[in-house]
Amino acid sequence: MRILTGLQPSGDLHIGNYFGSLKQMIQAQETSDMFIFIANYHAMTTSKNAQSLRENTLKAAAAYLALGVDEQKCTFYLQSDVKEVLELYWILSQFTPMGLLERAHSYKDKIAKGLNASHGLFSYPVLMAADILLFDAKVIPVGKDQIQHVEIARDIALKVNNEWGEIFTLPEARIDENVAVVIGTDGAKMSKSYKNTIDIFADTKTVKKQISAIITDSTPLQDPKKWQDCNVFKLCSLFLNENEQNALKQRYESGAEGYGHFKMYLNELVFDYFKEAKSRYDKFLQNPGQIKEILDFGAKKAKEIAKLKMQKIHEKIGL
Repeated sequence: MRILTGLQPSGDLHIGNYFGSLKQMIQAQETSDMFIFIANYHAMTTSKNAQSLRENTLKAAAAYLALGVDEQKCTFYLQSDVKEVLELYWILSQFTPMGLLERAHSYKDKIAKGLNASHGLFSYPVLMAADILLFDAKVIPVGKDQIQHVEIARDIALKVNNEWGEIFTLPEARIDENVAVVIGTDGAKMSKSYKNTIDIFADTKTVKKQISAIITDSTPLQDPKKWQDCNVFKLCSLFLNENEQNALKQRYESGAEGYGHFKMYLNELVFDYFKEAKSRYDKFLQNPGQIKEILDFGAKKAKEIAKLKMQKIHEKIGL
């Protein structure tokens, strides 16, 4: 079964990125035909700075590899290295009704937040459909906010298949209900745009400051705390098994510890969990040539599949 997923190189990765999708990617590469890509074409809808895009792309690749993406176990590539995705994007556009894109929640949300209403932003779901359909991916791990985009890709695939025969595999969205939305320091979804993240590869001082900013209630130090409604507890739970969560619940209910203690505990959990990954991340950034070699290796594998797919499509449409 082929699984495909990707993330935009839009800045430093945070624990929401990791627990929301990256962790599942890394696990899936052990048992599935896993495709993982850095979506730098998609990133252009929000970033027009060339130097920033290059730096963020390098950092994203280093982060993926440091966290456990293995180019020998999956197909790991840079989106812009597989030009066939843009050709398919144009072809799929001929089968995409305007109304389908006008109903896209993500587009309306981003416009409401002040992003320019460009054609690239409007047609973002078609490019995402090309990413998916080019490789006949069956399963697409996404957060809840991206389910509609997978459904759009499926709708477009159905239209093409009805016209030309069974050209594309129909994709299915997959979400882990337990971690589909990781909360940020303010209790909303963790997102760089909301400035409520806990960054994985930031320096110790920055991470501590981010964790200290987590919003809590005003329960006095000596009183029992309600772990059910606590943002700190919810974030700690990402790192803990059931027994460890139960032990933390007892600490909340016993009183005598304040939210500052629990924030210190979360800081320790984050540091210990990502300690080795941070070391690998620094080493990769010091050797960008190695990163390029790995991405080139993945792009070669991806392009071989993409070319065969486009040959089949060319025959159908007369190119």
